[in-house]
Amino acid sequence: MDTSNCNISIPGFEFAPELIDAAMARRGLLSIEIELSRLCNFRCPYCYASAKGDAATELDDAQLRDVIVQAQELGARKIIVLGGEPMLHPRLFSTLEFIHERGLESEMFTNGTGISARKARLLYDLQVNVALKMNTFDRRTQDMLAGHDGAYDIIHTALRNLTEAGYPGPGLRPFLAVSTIMCSLNEHELVKLWIWLRDRNILPYFEMVTPQGNAVENDWLPLDPERNRQIFEEIRRIDRERYDQTWLPQPPLVAHRCQRHKFSCLVNAQGEVMPCVGVPIVVGNVRERRLADILADSEVVHDLRNHRQWIKGPCGQCEISEQCYGCRGAAYNLTGDYLGSDPRCWRNLDRQDEVDRLPAPVASDIPHQPPMRIVDTLLAVGERSAETLTEIRPDMPFVDAYGKLDEIMYLEIVAQSIAALNGFRERVNGNRSQGYLLGAKSFRVHGSAAVGDVLNVVVRKTAKFGDFGIINGIIRRGETVLAEGEIKVWHTNGKGDGTE
Repeated sequence: MDTSNCNISIPGFEFAPELIDAAMARRGLLSIEIELSRLCNFRCPYCYASAKGDAATELDDAQLRDVIVQAQELGARKIIVLGGEPMLHPRLFSTLEFIHERGLESEMFTNGTGISARKARLLYDLQVNVALKMNTFDRRTQDMLAGHDGAYDIIHTALRNLTEAGYPGPGLRPFLAVSTIMCSLNEHELVKLWIWLRDRNILPYFEMVTPQGNAVENDWLPLDPERNRQIFEEIRRIDRERYDQTWLPQPPLVAHRCQRHKFSCLVNAQGEVMPCVGVPIVVGNVRERRLADILADSEVVHDLRNHRQWIKGPCGQCEISEQCYGCRGAAYNLTGDYLGSDPRCWRNLDRQDEVDRLPAPVASDIPHQPPMRIVDTLLAVGERSAETLTEIRPDMPFVDAYGKLDEIMYLEIVAQSIAALNGFRERVNGNRSQGYLLGAKSFRVHGSAAVGDVLNVVVRKTAKFGDFGIINGIIRRGETVLAEGEIKVWHTNGKGDGTE
């Protein structure tokens, strides 16, 4: 597929490729998303934030400002303000003023609550780029998609006040955008809405539903991949013919490619750092460590920034994989694997059997063969961590005549669990995990296991020195902790030939 003439961009939302490459080379940032609060007056059925926050646990002013300064030191040019609903935050405007004073660009996603004529002018004076959440022209449907009676009026009052305040500004500085979720209730009017926005120089920001949060409970909302493709293609044709805009259709954003994991991250209201709202894997907390150290040490961040090396299956083999990795949020929430392929991309429709999903057997990821293979299933992966499952069987080594498992095997269970994580990550390179258990430290046994017991194991890499690592493991039977502590391992990648 020839993509040389495709300008996959919405002015204002994207950075130039050379800036992205430079940010990756220095392990820096170009933008950061900051969640001021989870408090919100809407209850959108598609919202990622199914649980509302507690104001008492949120970052205070000093902490918020420190995060902004740290992000700027890492090269960030733009601060993206999220919620909850930012307009409900009592210190929103002081935060926006701080961003403006530091010479940074600000962008705010809002449902429009409280955007009076005066506040619209304040936003304009501070050059805040505003993305207003608006899903439809229909009053009843808009209220339904906001989970709030009167949402339509709130949104349209905000839209009127913003335009009267001067939005969008000259040369789209500052810009006004409309953030729209593509779903079963508005699919018939998305093309009309797109044209209406383009004709008013308002940036359309149309996004597929991410299967998380409230959307999981409302599975009637998302469109199927083929219908998404049709809408993308129709809007693409209109953009080319009416507005001289050319771009390549790819999920999850219309006319736009999401590459935020190369140069951005999310800091939520509690200070937790994550790749984005769609990939809620906590990689650190700014209350405990510097942002630069969190990002530099994160295996998840490293993997996503180097997606061409690590993403598995059809997405990794796709003809447009240089500029697209599908929606990482959809991939993670549907497969449990942040490096998995996006099952909702229309390009993957005929290759679903090639998409890795968790839970998954570990047989292809570790070199051990029965009866020495003790760990059965990889349940979940996270930041240098994994969760596995194993059932104690009578044919396992070190099971005595009474069906009791020798407690020395707890160490092997932890070792095989971390091997499963490493092997699963290395699937894309055709490698199996190879390693040796070197010893244990402060490993405590609290109880015994026997044939028929199902054990849940959580392991985390706490330190790594070349091929040597320290692994913390906890083994449970139900709620009972049977063993916990650290082991030392040597680990390297295998050759992918199944040999030990």
